[in-house]
Amino acid sequence: MSPGVIDRRCFPRAQVPILVRPAGFLTRVAPRRVHDISLAGLRTHSDEPHPVGARLELELFFPDGGSATCLAEVVWSDALPDGGAARFEIGLRFVEAHPEDLKRIAALVQG
Repeated sequence: MSPGVIDRRCFPRAQVPILVRPAGFLTRVAPRRVHDISLAGLRTHSDEPHPVGARLELELFFPDGGSATCLAEVVWSDALPDGGAARFEIGLRFVEAHPEDLKRIAALVQG
């Protein structure tokens, strides 16, 4: 976080080995690493621009080999410098997620 920026996050975050990609059996996008995750949402990279407010159906891949699908909303998006790992860093808020999947996320966040 940049100096002088107030941290208003209400949920603890964790860096856990979860991957994410747009959901759908026709998706050819390789999963990307989640940089941090909480019960409220996650932060990751994208090569596609996503406007704030856009809703995305996501597939999460858990360390145990399981997966989950959820609906998330883009709450922020920052362009990254050319030549980096991706074109954008985005923050996503969970809009719809199965309660069992949220329990799995909570277990990972709590360690």
